[in-house]
Amino acid sequence: MRHLNRSELTELLNAPVFRLIGEVADEMHVEAYVVGGYVRDLFLERPSKDIDVVVVGSGIEVARAVGKRMGRGAHVSVFKNFGTAQVKYRGEEIEFVGARKESYSHDSRKPIVEDGTLADDQNRRDFTINALAVCLNAGRFGELLDPFDGVWDMEDRIIATPLDPDVTFSDDPLRMMRCIRFATQLNFEIEPETFEALSRNRERIKIISQERIIDEIQKIMLSDAPARGWELLFQCGLLEIIFPELYAMQGVETKNGRAHKDNLWHTLEVLTNVVKAQRTQEKVNAEQETEDSGEESIPTGTGHSSSMEHDHSLWLRWAALLHDIGKPRTKRFDPLQGWTFHNHNYVGEKMVPQIFRRMKLPTDDRMKYVQKLVSLHMRPIVIADHEVTDSAVRRLLFEAGDDIDDLMLLCEADITSKNQQRKQRFLDNFQLVRRKLVDLEERDRIRNFQPPVSGEEIMERFHLAPCKEVGILKAAVKDAILDGIIPNEHDAALQFVIEKAKDLIGK
Repeated sequence: MRHLNRSELTELLNAPVFRLIGEVADEMHVEAYVVGGYVRDLFLERPSKDIDVVVVGSGIEVARAVGKRMGRGAHVSVFKNFGTAQVKYRGEEIEFVGARKESYSHDSRKPIVEDGTLADDQNRRDFTINALAVCLNAGRFGELLDPFDGVWDMEDRIIATPLDPDVTFSDDPLRMMRCIRFATQLNFEIEPETFEALSRNRERIKIISQERIIDEIQKIMLSDAPARGWELLFQCGLLEIIFPELYAMQGVETKNGRAHKDNLWHTLEVLTNVVKAQRTQEKVNAEQETEDSGEESIPTGTGHSSSMEHDHSLWLRWAALLHDIGKPRTKRFDPLQGWTFHNHNYVGEKMVPQIFRRMKLPTDDRMKYVQKLVSLHMRPIVIADHEVTDSAVRRLLFEAGDDIDDLMLLCEADITSKNQQRKQRFLDNFQLVRRKLVDLEERDRIRNFQPPVSGEEIMERFHLAPCKEVGILKAAVKDAILDGIIPNEHDAALQFVIEKAKDLIGK
């Protein structure tokens, strides 16, 4: 974190738009301040695109005037119901709002809003680190107003509310999710009184829409340490309300002196392992790109890759979080085997759509991807625990398709045994599985397998209408290729079909 004085803040606010806003505010005889996250991130040296401006007066009128001064290319959107306006210009988005004070009724997070002072506006902010304001008016440009010592809280790496945390969270319960999110993203601690207020007010989260909640969860999942966010949600009691299936995984039961591991903490360890593996892979990819281009890489400062990689990274993390979600429903005690969780992967696969629908997550190919990894996550482990046969690896490759690399990454992350010898044996066997995957794919082209003999060709050769025998012959070809009986080639497959048809249809 940087300690910034007025001259340094003035230097950092060097984008022409800040001086322009100040000039317009002076002409309209109002005060204007850049506030919130943008100011916070100047101190924390984090990139920030969202610029929020508070005007002690009409934010909408200042926004219109700023947009007009910018000229062509500026687009002003006014939201009268909220008393806000947005100016978009050359990739930048600036939100303008008039300073206001708010009051709440108990059954809604929608406040009663009145015009207010800058102090009123800072009082209504969620956390001290988000209540900082820097003046943009010419005479006071770069002057910091920090009434709640947010700078010191950043120095101490603390999340705290400006006013009574019980009032802050009860008024707008979404702030509880934001509290966890900021603590996770910034790797800050939650001030003890603030954390206790999270627990006391957790039931209030029920008045918040699921869309708002999942938006905060997704930001937690894309952070550098998402497992910490879930741990905080568990500790304050919010997890049981917003994600009961995950909460049900916690705890250890002992019977006849035999205990199972705590599946929640195991899951969070797997999630952490996946994030570490992703970071390692991103670093390797970046180094490879630099090597290929012959140029030095330019750090973005974001700590993340492109939006497409972001999206993929996110759903692999969800697969890690949900890979054992079926265990509570399948837990049984067997006097000989101890605790078992038979078929938990298949039960988990069926639970994924229910969870996605309830949590307002997308129910498209991203959900199906998570389902697939949850369903298959035991397969590489079973293969690695026995003799690694070509047939087993071919079938794994056939079912996983293009997601095989992600599946292997998840399964390696899933090895959390404290027995280092057992853990190393699994990891060594996984390397053998990986080598076989490469060799067999090069030889047999199983990934995204298409039968070398189509159903149409079978019907034409044997003068058949669509019938179950055609399906049986196609399945027999697939099994013969996966079992290594015949190569994945048309002529060999056709000869196999001809021989098989003699017994099946007498032709």
